[in-house]
Amino acid sequence: MHQVMRFKMKRGFTLIELLIVILIVSMVYFLGFSGVELGEKRPKALTPLNLKSNIISSVGTKTQLTLLCIDACDTCLLRNGLEGTYRKYSSAIDLSNIKAYTVDSSNSLVRLEYERYKDKKICLKMDFYPNGSSTQIILQDKRASYFLPTYFEDAKEFESPEDAKDYWVENAGLVSDNGEFY
Repeated sequence: MHQVMRFKMKRGFTLIELLIVILIVSMVYFLGFSGVELGEKRPKALTPLNLKSNIISSVGTKTQLTLLCIDACDTCLLRNGLEGTYRKYSSAIDLSNIKAYTVDSSNSLVRLEYERYKDKKICLKMDFYPNGSSTQIILQDKRASYFLPTYFEDAKEFESPEDAKDYWVENAGLVSDNGEFY
């Protein structure tokens, strides 16, 4: 009897026990990590509020970038450098039927009318520079109007293009009057 007890103590797991453990571990792994997406994170859809941050974070600005949107702003193209070719912006775009404005030297709101690109009307054109600055512009869609500053601020939302223009004019001297930036 002493030998029978010794035999039972040395006995390992059965094949069925091992398969059950593997099955349980697999189920826990797949249930726990089913929502986790591995790989490169894709940027959110391009909107007026995140346009500058998305372009800079997804592409970077080691050289001058130009964003060109056509087809009522349903398609956007990016160009690296001044002599590069335009390539389709691969992430989602939510800029449909956007209107672009600038403020002229007499502080009047002026609607931007762009030329054509390959026989398609351009609805938006913005430049992004290696120092982090970009084209200062006011955008309007069916929901709101947006002021996109040249430098450090985030885009701001307004009820109308006139409100965004007023903000632009009020804050026009902030960057140019401060010698710390140069």
